[in-house]
Amino acid sequence: MNIVERFVEYAKIDTQSNPKSATVPSTEKQKNLGNLLVKQLKEMGIENAHIDEKGYVYAHLKSNVEKNLKKVGFIAHMDTATELTGANVNPQFVDYKGGDIKLNDEVTMTVKEFPCLNEVVGERLITTDGNTLLGADDKSGIAIIMDMVQKIISENLPHGDISIGFTPDEEIGRGADCFDVKKFGADFAYTIDGGPIGELEYESFNACSAVVDIKGKNVHPGSAKDIMRNSLMVAHNLLSMLPANERPEHTEGYDGFYHLLEMNGDTENTHMEFIIRDFDREKFENKKEYMRKIVEVLNFKYDNSISLELKDSYYNMREKLEDRMDIIDLAYNSMVEIGITPKIQAIRGGTDGSRLSFMGLPCPNIFAGGFNFHGRYEFVPVSYMEKGSELLVKIVENIVKGE
Repeated sequence: MNIVERFVEYAKIDTQSNPKSATVPSTEKQKNLGNLLVKQLKEMGIENAHIDEKGYVYAHLKSNVEKNLKKVGFIAHMDTATELTGANVNPQFVDYKGGDIKLNDEVTMTVKEFPCLNEVVGERLITTDGNTLLGADDKSGIAIIMDMVQKIISENLPHGDISIGFTPDEEIGRGADCFDVKKFGADFAYTIDGGPIGELEYESFNACSAVVDIKGKNVHPGSAKDIMRNSLMVAHNLLSMLPANERPEHTEGYDGFYHLLEMNGDTENTHMEFIIRDFDREKFENKKEYMRKIVEVLNFKYDNSISLELKDSYYNMREKLEDRMDIIDLAYNSMVEIGITPKIQAIRGGTDGSRLSFMGLPCPNIFAGGFNFHGRYEFVPVSYMEKGSELLVKIVENIVKGE
């Protein structure tokens, strides 16, 4: 099975996670992919491959050399994002010669809106049919890892101990919650969960969620003067106090933001869900404190009718990786050796590696090859996945060489 066949097979399996679920994994259907991966790993000869009751897949390829080598791990996540359905995915192939791509009669991916298309002229692309997401985040990462394992085993390449991990629920921020670092057994690892070819990342956001609940007071509008407290208007008041230029649509690079994910309510009750992000730990803490101050001021004005719950999600993995530049250098130099131009940048998001680095497993992030994640305009060039697999093989080879 080649890497394209693997990716298409994985993409067609619905593995969407569910942020409203309290179970682990958040959806049982994620185990369908996990069970398939275990079956395929065992068919390759890795008998220790297994999926645990929480949906985490672990496998260990034992060293075939006598040298005492660093133990490397490779990790990708099985779930897909929640913004658009991941069911009935129908991957399409486009030999791209430039211009707009018509995904279906109603949906066209235009160069004007997606200038990244100019980067992939001449490539064979796998796109959606315009109705679903594709799932390259992170099934291209899974396909890359599986293809790497197949190459190492079938070609009997020299290698040290290699740990393989596939996690559920990364898209809802829980991918590392039940990950067993000790059982995984690696000295360091890479998540294969980035975007276009060359991405190499060891900085991520600091992240937290903010949940706001507002209690209103409803009476007949005809006699509401000095009595009614419309919770929707209180919510509007709260939003107006947050800096407008610190919304995702106005930020880039190392900018942080407040992002309103969800708001629903009526006069009596309103519920709001935010995420807060910043690369700088001090600015991150200041953003949280500013949210607390807003709620404090509004509670004084509106009779303590607002509750706020802040919960940290993950922290900038640079804190744990800046003293392990050998891991970054290994990936960087391996890229250069196989003709990839490395692009070191900060992740405007997070990966399992953010959490795992703070759990004692240094874990930077490497490209998975895709573009426009989480929506119907998602695509991945075939050659980018192939280069990803070649890169992982080269990393393993360089560990054996001691580079």
